[in-house]
Amino acid sequence: MDKTVFELLNDQINKELYSAYLYLDMANFYSKKGLDGFANWYEIQAKEEQDHAMLMYRYLHNNDQDVTLGAIAKPDKTFATLLDPLKAGLEHERYVTSLINAIYAAAVKASDFRTTQFLDWFIKEQGEEEKNSTDLITKMELFGDDARGLYLLNQELAGRVYSAPSLVLD
Repeated sequence: MDKTVFELLNDQINKELYSAYLYLDMANFYSKKGLDGFANWYEIQAKEEQDHAMLMYRYLHNNDQDVTLGAIAKPDKTFATLLDPLKAGLEHERYVTSLINAIYAAAVKASDFRTTQFLDWFIKEQGEEEKNSTDLITKMELFGDDARGLYLLNQELAGRVYSAPSLVLD
């Protein structure tokens, strides 16, 4: 495997685990506000990020690469309003998309087609994550100021269930 591609993938494991920490911090914020549905949404987001890290971890091992784990930074965001975590989540997803795109570009440059095929799933996943984040912000802006609307949105988010990704690794 190309050295640059390996280093980017290895570093992305840490960034995915940081994402899980960030989303747990957001879940914690909403739990303190009594919004268990919002907390559920971000707890599931955290699980998904952990899965993403593990997919990359396994992919590197399956390709005879030694993974080096780094320290996971503490989330540094502070939230004042109920909308703040949602906006921070979208900003973070856009950042992660840029990271995945950079890994993909490096893999293309190295003619590492196995890795580009592996990353195809992540490219699609990031599109879904950005759309989900945008949709959630839109709903919050429409209904969040109304107590009944906030209650119903919280109930909707409480209904989200975790589903592990089904990605075949080479």
